[in-house]
Amino acid sequence: MKLPESSSLNVHEEALIRTFFVRNRRERLLSLLSSQKRRKEALALLSHLRDLDPRFARRLESAQQSPEIIAQVLRKKGAPSVCHVISEHHSLDGRIMLLTQALESIVGSGIGTLLSCIPGQLAYYEGEEPSERYILEKLHSSN
Repeated sequence: MKLPESSSLNVHEEALIRTFFVRNRRERLLSLLSSQKRRKEALALLSHLRDLDPRFARRLESAQQSPEIIAQVLRKKGAPSVCHVISEHHSLDGRIMLLTQALESIVGSGIGTLLSCIPGQLAYYEGEEPSERYILEKLHSSN
């Protein structure tokens, strides 16, 4: 499923940015993502993301970096079978995909991608480097 061309940010994208990114970068990222013309600028930042809020980002250990294990970790934390994809890879960006399919498409590909599993509560980030794999989790609704 692809976002309609004229759509603005959806619930997943807005909640993901507002929860898992440092406060001083949120509005700019939201603005870029919501603009058809400027969305590419935001997506280009995904390859080496420096704006994740460290309170909610947990780097995966090297033994946990296969699509199957990442899916297991996310499911144990409550992830549903589908996720919303924000990716610098054009054919994936804006899609709702099966979590396992999305992970198989991105893990190890060097494509900067965010998978939103539960809006504002659970997500996954894959960067360009193998060590840039994070579970993003916020259990409480405080800022």
